[in-house]
Amino acid sequence: MSSILEFTKEIEKNTSSIYDKIKDVIPKIEWPLYAPFIDKINHLKKIKNAVILAHNYQTPEIYHGVADIVGDSLSLAIEASKTKADIIIMAGVHFMAETAKIMNPNKKVLIPDLGAGCSLAESITAEDIKKLKKQYPGVPVVTYVNTSAEVKAETDICCTSANAVKVVESLGVNEVIFLPDAYLAKYVASKTKVKIISWHGTCMVHEQFTSKELNDLRKNYPDLVIVSHPECPPKVIKASDFTGSTSGMIKYVQDKKPKNVFLVTECSMSDNVQVDNPDTNFVRPCNLCPHMKKIQLPKIYDCLMNETNEVLINKSVIDKAKLAVEKMIRVGRESNLS
Repeated sequence: MSSILEFTKEIEKNTSSIYDKIKDVIPKIEWPLYAPFIDKINHLKKIKNAVILAHNYQTPEIYHGVADIVGDSLSLAIEASKTKADIIIMAGVHFMAETAKIMNPNKKVLIPDLGAGCSLAESITAEDIKKLKKQYPGVPVVTYVNTSAEVKAETDICCTSANAVKVVESLGVNEVIFLPDAYLAKYVASKTKVKIISWHGTCMVHEQFTSKELNDLRKNYPDLVIVSHPECPPKVIKASDFTGSTSGMIKYVQDKKPKNVFLVTECSMSDNVQVDNPDTNFVRPCNLCPHMKKIQLPKIYDCLMNETNEVLINKSVIDKAKLAVEKMIRVGRESNLS
């Protein structure tokens, strides 16, 4: 894997506008390490007709430096279905790359690190869903998009945190099996009359936050606005001023323009949102996702240069999983979470 590229005057000039945008979140001393990769990646994309999709949890040099499309899981799924590129690189975790492949079965989808997993996706298998279907015959299965392609293939409809309640209620039934995030299931159950049969999966980032941590922060920042993700524990959500999806959290900051804010989610998101909201102070006692952090500029460069780490999925799995994802996209977003 490429580790260091030369930082030249030409590269400095080519990338100056990018650095001007993110200079408040990336120290100047680090820029010579990032800029050569950013320059070469952006050049390679044009040559190979490639597009880079990046999740909100990616670091700023990726999110603002090389990504063509950024957003939450729902946004990336929608945009992946529209792209005219020949090559899609997912700067995110493996289930996101699989979703891009599901929506583009005839395109080459690459991920910079095949080991970029997800604790939620790994908490449930297709066999688990088959057993649940036998245990609850006739009950539809709503599966969070943070799952493998094989799991999606056993699902009636997918959802994200941006439309989970809307998806559940769109089915017009009295109960649903909702998988795999236990905390998101509790949150959805508090917002609907539909009975929720849940699973025991959790996000290793969001489950680490505590209400004590939030209450202690308020002592240091009396005017602090706390914005949490619904994958957090119920006590954390209760101690927050607003709870919403990844995109919903961003919109809340943009609309409310708080003086001090704490985003109760993955750490890099605060850096990325700060770039577009320079007048807000982002308090950062946040948690990093070790899987998201496996995606780095040198890996993106090598992946694009050599077209390695292609995501391959069995056609029968794609065909079934695509139906569930397409249903999710048709439902769209929900106003109170987006």
